Amino acid sequence: MASLNERVKAYWEQEPCGTSPELIGTLRPHSWEWFAQIEAYRYQVEPFIHAAAQFTRFHGQRLLEVGVGVGTDHVQWARAGADCYGIDLTDAAIETTREHLTIYGLDSRLERMDAEHLRFDDAFFDVVYSWGVIHHAESPERIVGQIWRVLKPGGQFIGMFYHRRSLLALRLWVKHGLLRGRITRSWADVIAHHMESAGTKAYTVPELKTMFSAYRTCTAVPILTPYDRVKWPGWLSQFFPDRWGWFIVVKAVK
Repeated sequence: MASLNERVKAYWEQEPCGTSPELIGTLRPHSWEWFAQIEAYRYQVEPFIHAAAQFTRFHGQRLLEVGVGVGTDHVQWARAGADCYGIDLTDAAIETTREHLTIYGLDSRLERMDAEHLRFDDAFFDVVYSWGVIHHAESPERIVGQIWRVLKPGGQFIGMFYHRRSLLALRLWVKHGLLRGRITRSWADVIAHHMESAGTKAYTVPELKTMFSAYRTCTAVPILTPYDRVKWPGWLSQFFPDRWGWFIVVKAVK
């Protein structure tokens, strides 16, 4: 049987994140219009990415993005003047991101690589960024350790992980657990089998702080997302607190 990372790779090779037909319609793949539509949608539904990443603060610094996808955030780092490196588990992501950068006359050192085994020197990067990627891996803890290794002392990690104690996770459990008569099924098991690629993981805030315990400082802040508000009346969802959100933004300093 294929390893989890092999299954994850196969899943995302077929359709890099953010490129489903429902999102981009009939636009010609890899055209300027196609990339623009992907970017517009991403920052419409996840506007907090800019506040979390603060792209322009890292001008001139050496940046690694773990999991470039179609390069939407990577383009922002390059536009902001970071010295960009990008990796992904899939060839589709690397090729698409390279084309995305070329359209805007931007550059980055891109390479297909398993983030559990980073092929970079110790203390090489000023900042490592990874938005919604690490929790798909077989061993996220190993990736976090690798990131710690390649960060310079005082270097920063910025990223996002899925939150197990969220409204979206509850909705998944109701659909795949409660309504199927499997009330003892754990939320973690439901997420692993019914959220994107096989084996997807979600965490609590304390679990993430433990994962990043080798870092000098770490904050983990849940964010309520549009994905949490789905099927709830707008007048009601406006009162939902961020602590019920599907995303946890993590910032850690080595």
